[in-house]
Amino acid sequence: MKVIALIPCHNEAVSISDVVFRVNEFVGLTMVVDDNSTDGTADKAIDAGACIVRKYGKRGFGSTLKQGMDEALLKDCDIIVTLDGDGQHDPKETMSVIKPIKDEEADVVVGSRFIKNGDLVPAYRKFGIKVVTWLYNIGSKQKVSDAQCCFRAYKREVLQNMPMTENGFTFSTETLIRARAMGFRIKEVPVKVLYHKQFSQNSTLNPIRHGLGVAWGTVKLRVKVELWGKIKGVFR
Repeated sequence: MKVIALIPCHNEAVSISDVVFRVNEFVGLTMVVDDNSTDGTADKAIDAGACIVRKYGKRGFGSTLKQGMDEALLKDCDIIVTLDGDGQHDPKETMSVIKPIKDEEADVVVGSRFIKNGDLVPAYRKFGIKVVTWLYNIGSKQKVSDAQCCFRAYKREVLQNMPMTENGFTFSTETLIRARAMGFRIKEVPVKVLYHKQFSQNSTLNPIRHGLGVAWGTVKLRVKVELWGKIKGVFR
């Protein structure tokens, strides 16, 4: 099976070379989607052996990943695995993330920071993640422990048929909500995460504003995709 690693990046020159070099051991191709970086991220990624996708249009995590996924699908891949370019995820765990798809046990695999390594997540992040995950889980039989981890794997067929609309970080829950509504199998595997001591190295977003935005976006998507979808199905 052909596996493509997809890494969305904005100004990750410090870490991207190491991430690309290490993940290349486990995939057929690594694609870095450069979201208008100004620090030489693209050059570093190319030197490490990655294929660069130049971001166009609106900036944002979701729009960056969508563009990368579209490009990866054009290359006839079987599995797309996504991970961050800042070194938070351990590329050595790539094989465990894609294994359930290769073994035909899942269509989407989500890396969970809480199955084994929850104590490594800072309290301010853990609270927000738990709230969003609760909003994703409530009322559904198919639940996860971490609805926001970006270390994931998708079977090609999932992304081919998924109408994604979110441009920001709500994209993380949108893909799971839509996959669940479409009947795809979702499985979690434990992953480790490394957070930098300085908050600015992890995110440039205000954590409260970021969390509220993702929480509200998750509620809206569940109503639109799952609740309204069921209502239309009943009265169709």
